[in-house]
Amino acid sequence: MSNVLILGSGARENAIAKKFNESCHVKNIYVIPGNDGIKKDYEIYPGDDFESIYKYIVEKNIDLVFVGNEQYLADGIVNYLSQYHVKIIGPTQAAAMIESSKVYSKDLMKKSSIPTAYYEVFTDPEKAINFIRNKTYPIVIKADGLAAGKGVVIANTFVDAENIINAIFKRNMFGRSGERIIIEEYLSGEEASIFAFCDGENFVSTVFVQDHKRSLDNDEGLNTGGMGAFAPVDKFATLKQSVDDIVFAPILKAMKAEGTPFEGILFAGLMITDDKINVIEFNCRLGDPETQVLLPLLENDLFDICEAILNKKIGTIELRWKKNYALCVVLASKGYPESFEKEQIISIDNTLFEDKKLQVTFAGIKDDNGVLRNSGGRVISLTCLEKSLIDSVKYVYSKIALIKSDILRYRTDIGKKGYN
Repeated sequence: MSNVLILGSGARENAIAKKFNESCHVKNIYVIPGNDGIKKDYEIYPGDDFESIYKYIVEKNIDLVFVGNEQYLADGIVNYLSQYHVKIIGPTQAAAMIESSKVYSKDLMKKSSIPTAYYEVFTDPEKAINFIRNKTYPIVIKADGLAAGKGVVIANTFVDAENIINAIFKRNMFGRSGERIIIEEYLSGEEASIFAFCDGENFVSTVFVQDHKRSLDNDEGLNTGGMGAFAPVDKFATLKQSVDDIVFAPILKAMKAEGTPFEGILFAGLMITDDKINVIEFNCRLGDPETQVLLPLLENDLFDICEAILNKKIGTIELRWKKNYALCVVLASKGYPESFEKEQIISIDNTLFEDKKLQVTFAGIKDDNGVLRNSGGRVISLTCLEKSLIDSVKYVYSKIALIKSDILRYRTDIGKKGYN
């Protein structure tokens, strides 16, 4: 039996812990830094620097580390722990650039003939503004570096685009992540996510997931880290082989050729128009809230998949999926993704935790001597599995009333794209 450590603090890491808890190979589960909601079921540890993490690994006799949060990967946690021969799931710092640098990612896609939007790169605001003067709108402006899922802005007019560029370069809208930007053509269609478990050369891909990034119903409002998701996405199922052939296979081949083979979980964010596929972005880990619907649907033991990645045998794994539909709704602090009030009281009816149809996962939450309060933007995720998507939708939304708070809000249309 093995001890597993998960790195991250959100609902994604809570869902990963719950999945490992199902494994016949896993004895104890630990989370760094975790949150007060995760602490209800698993031991958490606040030490967040690499040296403290390694000391904790030794203390707890950790057999496997699973990295949930991208910042650890971008900062080189895999490189650091690998020198101590720690088994860890995630790409090296160089391979993590597929997410930590959008410029690197786009250039690699271009070199590999992977379909993606036309783009240009800028480090100077005046050159960027001159470039957009005669463009057809809308256009998309992206920060090069990590921005917690909020580094993409759609500009509908020249004035909007000019203001965004000035905000990024002159008012540090994205901090150091915005020292370099991409301006790219706007692609219309429907977004979808798909993941691949990779061992550096071979891979096995998941079902499609549809995430909901905009903060408000009908895909209005600002981009967020994600307000909800559902899976599988039946209307895209026939495109899976095409995605394997024109997206995952060539990017893994290119990364191996670059000397940065990708080992871990690779995310492809797609824009699909009819049967035309374009890659919006790659991420170097599981997504949030996609994880909250993918892992409950996955029949395989996650520990077995991790072992296959580490042993370069992922090609021998066949992913199996429950014949259900999973829906996740995120409850977020009012004001998110912009400023919001913290330390506001949240009351949760205990019957929510006893409901076998629901999975409750926590993110920005604080336990103040038994009183729950919000401490972050996305606070709670509710996930349900049912035989039909519409049944999952109805069930999750019928249970939200069991969470009482004046400061939480949520989208009311998660999943509707799957059956409208």
